Amino acid sequence: MKILVTGAKGFIGKNLVAELKNRGHSDIFEFDMDSNQLLLYEYCSEADFIFHLAGVNRPKVESEFIEGNIGFTSKLLEILKKYDNPCPIMISSSIQAEQDNPYGRSKKAGEELLFKYGRETGARVLIYRFPNVFGKWCKPNYNSVVATFCHNIARGLPISVNDPEAIIKLVYIDDVVEELINAVNNNENSVGDFCAVQMVHTVKVGEIADLINSFKKSRDDNTIPKMDNMFAKKLYSTYLSYLPEDQFSYGLKMNTDNRGSFTEFIKTPDRGQISVNISKHGVTKGNHWHHTKNEKFLVVSGKGVIRFRKIDSREIIEYFVSGEKLEVVDIPIGYTHNIENLGDTDMVTIMWANECFDPMKPDTYYLEV
Repeated sequence: MKILVTGAKGFIGKNLVAELKNRGHSDIFEFDMDSNQLLLYEYCSEADFIFHLAGVNRPKVESEFIEGNIGFTSKLLEILKKYDNPCPIMISSSIQAEQDNPYGRSKKAGEELLFKYGRETGARVLIYRFPNVFGKWCKPNYNSVVATFCHNIARGLPISVNDPEAIIKLVYIDDVVEELINAVNNNENSVGDFCAVQMVHTVKVGEIADLINSFKKSRDDNTIPKMDNMFAKKLYSTYLSYLPEDQFSYGLKMNTDNRGSFTEFIKTPDRGQISVNISKHGVTKGNHWHHTKNEKFLVVSGKGVIRFRKIDSREIIEYFVSGEKLEVVDIPIGYTHNIENLGDTDMVTIMWANECFDPMKPDTYYLEV
């Protein structure tokens, strides 16, 4: 299938083209404002499906709305008529088409052109009135509050929140792309005369700002958001895509002594924490037990032994572990336990605990195994 994408270098177009290629579509005609205009004739004559994503939303003068959102659409449809090509065509409109403003009126006019074209040619036409779209590769400080907040907060720049209680409807770029690819396969989500992305997030502007600020802070306290909140999950991914390229990495506080080190890696609000423990040759760590806190140990380098003893028993249980055979050892409550490095090199252990460490309630009691 030959697919034409206008506005291919734009936010939605770039993401769509990348995923179409991921899914094996090799015949993609990418057309943008700086493309050779003659190519549009060639592409329209051969296309089996058209994503018309090109448009203007931040013109220098109002007349550019007409030229970019109506004039180009009209030209595209006339070329399709010229080559008698009634292939399906999708157009990206906006919820602003319902508003009486220059941008909204230009989008509404573009929709009417497409409806008329469909009636005249019998072509399958698909009109999407997108709310605000967010995700990677969106231009900040332009027309996306999410992109602007992510870009500025990641760089320590100020943001402006005029009304924290203002409600905004958002769709995530991956959900948009999935819906558009469904449309290629005749499986679009139709809502009356229009099509729509099924998952829309309705949030307050202040909540968006608070979440993104928490993402920045999370690199200091080693936390990550709850990933069962789909909006927070998508927003967190989006935020990371706006990090400055010289700030992808960040340091961790290593608690070191002559035995090795212990470093907290990730803390979560509901899934405990992950830490990295490094033990020197011959060192034994632990010798304590817990009432409720439980842990999982995974030795990823070196070799050692994990010993257990029920606190009211003399029987010692041993599990020999090694980075050459990865296996998880559960640390049940009520058993005092330790871990000893039996190798000649450092032993590295990934440790998970079901709760984040609370110095006011550590639930850790010293007792030799």
